[in-house]
Amino acid sequence: MKYIRRLADQVIDRRVKAFNAIHITGPKGCGKTRTCTERCKTLIEFQDEERRDGYLQIADTAPTLFFRNEKPILFDEWQDAPKIWGAIRKDCDDHPETVGSYYLTGSTSRKTETPHTGTGRITTLRMYPMTAWESGDSNGGVSLTEILDNQSYEPAALNPGKLEDLFDIICRGGWPRCLSIKDREGKLEIAKDYFRQIYSKDISTIDHVDRNPETARILLQSYARNAATLAKKTAIYADVKATQSVTDPTLTSYVSALEQLYVIHDIDAWMPQLRSKTAIRAAKKHIFVDPSIAAAALGISPEYFINDLDVFGHLFENLVLRDLLAFAEAHHAKVKHYRDDTGLEADAVYELEDGRYALIEIKTGTNSIPAAERNLLRFKELIREHNEKALNNPEHPGVIYREPSSLIVICANAPMAYTTSGGVKVIPFLCLKD
Repeated sequence: MKYIRRLADQVIDRRVKAFNAIHITGPKGCGKTRTCTERCKTLIEFQDEERRDGYLQIADTAPTLFFRNEKPILFDEWQDAPKIWGAIRKDCDDHPETVGSYYLTGSTSRKTETPHTGTGRITTLRMYPMTAWESGDSNGGVSLTEILDNQSYEPAALNPGKLEDLFDIICRGGWPRCLSIKDREGKLEIAKDYFRQIYSKDISTIDHVDRNPETARILLQSYARNAATLAKKTAIYADVKATQSVTDPTLTSYVSALEQLYVIHDIDAWMPQLRSKTAIRAAKKHIFVDPSIAAAALGISPEYFINDLDVFGHLFENLVLRDLLAFAEAHHAKVKHYRDDTGLEADAVYELEDGRYALIEIKTGTNSIPAAERNLLRFKELIREHNEKALNNPEHPGVIYREPSSLIVICANAPMAYTTSGGVKVIPFLCLKD
């Protein structure tokens, strides 16, 4: 199958100019190995059963022997041979003028014992499942980067899909393996199998701690019911303990394992104190690295959403946040959320390293766009009012917050992209690219 260039390639292209070793992390099956294979001339796979024992013996006794192979060299799932890290770090020190010689991939973030961190020698980036733009589901008619970079940019693109297409995309997920499968039902099996592997095997093999598969399954199911919400972990734990005899510390270890496997991810809160008496809800927003895992955990098919648009709304928000996180990784950005006790909210705050940011609302239907627009305009006005008050007292000025560069509504079924009279950009999800 022809290689599809990924957003991670943009990051690699930049960093390969400065570093001799590149470490790519992310969930298994998201395309890390294929991306690196496109760039490397030698592949060392530590999970290749036919060569594993020999590779591990060399890695443990004389890891520099690997370096005699043609470069660049890929060390796939390097955590199984941790001495490789130190050997690569030393080689980077010995050849400071060389770049792009080594690639390391790993599907877990578990701490691996190494004598040195690799700081300044080995750069790390995270890869996500395919965005809708990468998988070809989005026509890429609207660029988020262009919106932030160009104030006069007017998005104008027709939505190439319909709501039912998004039902399929959520349940299928952004797994590259799906692109080589023609059968619709076959595509849906990838995420289902991924889910089964997580709770039955991966959650225990990640750190060699024996965990109960049924407890793990129910925990994932509870996370799925609370996808893209600020549900407290105590509430999620209570959900699990309704049927399982398990303690909070034990469940915390399960959650930690799922985070190390890059299965679940928390979105941090954006924290500007716009009004002194207003409490910001600083809870993290829980999402899956891909909404297809949540759909599999809930045991639902694309057809299920026809009669339950509420669940679709949560998993659609998870889908959008997945893509925003992938965009952010490629463009030195951060993704956060905002909600306070007055009801003011932004489903996502997409913030660039230079301080520019977009306030984003994520909506299922076009009937929600006017309310989302009002909320975003109110948010912007409150920031403006706060700044004016902060400047009123020149002797003791308050904190000044930058106004948002863009106000955006990402909508599931908007027929086309456009700018409202209030200046809010409305973007159909299937028109969005980085």
